[in-house]
Amino acid sequence: MKIGIIGAGNVGGTLGTRWARAGHQVVFGSRNPQSDEMRALAADAGPAASAATVPETVAASDVLLLATPWPATKAVLAGAGSLEGKIVIDATNPLLPQLAGLEAGTSTSGGEMVAEWAQGSKVVKAFNTVGYNIMADPSVSGEKALLFYCGDDGPAKQIVHGLAEELGFDARDAGPLKQARLLEPFALLWISLAFHRGYGRDFAFRLVSR
Repeated sequence: MKIGIIGAGNVGGTLGTRWARAGHQVVFGSRNPQSDEMRALAADAGPAASAATVPETVAASDVLLLATPWPATKAVLAGAGSLEGKIVIDATNPLLPQLAGLEAGTSTSGGEMVAEWAQGSKVVKAFNTVGYNIMADPSVSGEKALLFYCGDDGPAKQIVHGLAEELGFDARDAGPLKQARLLEPFALLWISLAFHRGYGRDFAFRLVSR
């Protein structure tokens, strides 16, 4: 599968590297793809990875992981070129500065805002509820970390489900895209426990059924 990474920080770098090493064709998008940092990232990810500008990344990919800092997200999408028909995995969270809360609340969500900005694409909210260290290794105490996703396009969700399961997550469909109104506060719970309540980063949630 051809996967483009928009936002090659900790989240984008981790997921893109793992997908490239699993055999997917991965392009890391950057304003400066020839920088030493981007060259090193692509080299570390292996021969299936490369770096390009964001518009080049979008044009070359069928699936896009959006892992930008929230304040930059709208502008990055505006300059990304045509997103028509692309699957956009929205891993962002609309966080306020200093992790003080969420910019979007119960009447909308960052995921729904991304869908408005990425006209013509199929947005699936995913990979926003755990830290990048869990993305690097979703096995926690011998159990698969839970990963919820949501979206309005069934086939797009199935592709994202497969990409998450391939990495070792217990991927679960949480419903339509408006469920991002719940998943983003759920992400904030993980963040607050990790950084403000002494849990640290090495934990994940599990779904237990009777």
